[in-house]
Amino acid sequence: MERAAGAGLEAGPAFFAGTVCVLFGALLLVWTVARMRRGEPVVAEGSPVVAALLTVTFGAFFLAGGLWLLLNL
Repeated sequence: MERAAGAGLEAGPAFFAGTVCVLFGALLLVWTVARMRRGEPVVAEGSPVVAALLTVTFGAFFLAGGLWLLLNL
């Protein structure tokens, strides 16, 4: 795969963004699982099933997006 001219300039911000997304997604998933195992609500008010589904979905989305960024540097 050939890199475009100046591709090295984007490597730093892409690495930072990928790392932040991976950490945020992983920690969101860990936090959600920990709350669910203890029987605590994921959100203060609302449906526990919908809240858990949304947090797991967004956690997986951020984790996958961050990995994609890091693997495509």
